Amino acid sequence: MIVATHQPLFLPWPGFFFKAMRADCMVLLDSVQFPRGRSWMTRNRLKSAHGELWLSVPVHRKGRGLQTIGEVKLFRQKNWQRKHLTSIRQWYANAPYLEEYLPTIEKIYAADDARLVSLNLRFIRLLWETFRIDTQLILQSETGMVGQRTDLIIRICGHLGARRYVTFAMASKYLDSAQMMQAGIQLETVPFQPPVYPQLWGDFIPNLSTLDLVLNCGPASSRVLARS
Repeated sequence: MIVATHQPLFLPWPGFFFKAMRADCMVLLDSVQFPRGRSWMTRNRLKSAHGELWLSVPVHRKGRGLQTIGEVKLFRQKNWQRKHLTSIRQWYANAPYLEEYLPTIEKIYAADDARLVSLNLRFIRLLWETFRIDTQLILQSETGMVGQRTDLIIRICGHLGARRYVTFAMASKYLDSAQMMQAGIQLETVPFQPPVYPQLWGDFIPNLSTLDLVLNCGPASSRVLARS
């Protein structure tokens, strides 16, 4: 078995799904520490006539101390869901596949999830299905495995019976390949070049949220990503 891991990002970039396609199982790390500062956990970039713009999800931080990703709660009093939908409708009004995906996007925001990981997982599953990815997707909390860096990866792989672990080169430098080899796990890096595809609003911008790719390319998105 080949395993990959990643934090459950908000509207992830295409590389997230490219890596998933090269594994038998992807584990979303919801039991690790939630980043203190700005992160891709709560925001991502889309595109408008003014260039790249951000969608940001408000969460409770003050007085919560150190939280795991799975513990982080959404700020539900603000009307941010409606603002997100308004932005998507405006920025992608001319996108070929907006009308096809908009009802599902609206349902995701209408679910009014209490926790960040639930919202992010809904969007990940929408994009997962669009790319027709058959890789198993599970949460770290479902495995009961905890730890840090190399130790955590070894424990997850051991729990799942995996002998190979795939990641990007930029992330592999934080892992101890010798320690993994000693544990019987082969560390592999996957190359990734951001896919180029038709975009609205002028010059192409790489590595936006995958939602940009899907709204512009629809069912062809899986072929575009495979060419990466």
